[in-house]
Amino acid sequence: MKYIIAAIKPFKLEEVREALTSIGVRGMMVTEIKGFGAQSGHTEIYRGAEYAVNFVPKLKLEIAVSDAMADQVVDTLQKTARTDKIGDGKIFVLDLAAATRVRTGETGDDAL
Repeated sequence: MKYIIAAIKPFKLEEVREALTSIGVRGMMVTEIKGFGAQSGHTEIYRGAEYAVNFVPKLKLEIAVSDAMADQVVDTLQKTARTDKIGDGKIFVLDLAAATRVRTGETGDDAL
């Protein structure tokens, strides 16, 4: 199993969710986050004064999938989250040692 973590621009969430659902992803967790990378933040004007905004709002998606689906999920994430502008985000893929569905006690791929 794989645990996929993606940081994306917030306005891309619905498009990404629809694309992932269409390839068979049955669930994911979404968290509002702030971060910076190559984008390094930006400046905003508030009440006439300019301020540096060092952290940019993003959404963190966490998706647990079978090994067989991992490459397709990453490809779908990359294609649908892309705007071709700096700050599109990152995708990380980690090995997932175990998963258990609380309600039924199912484990492994059956729990996903």
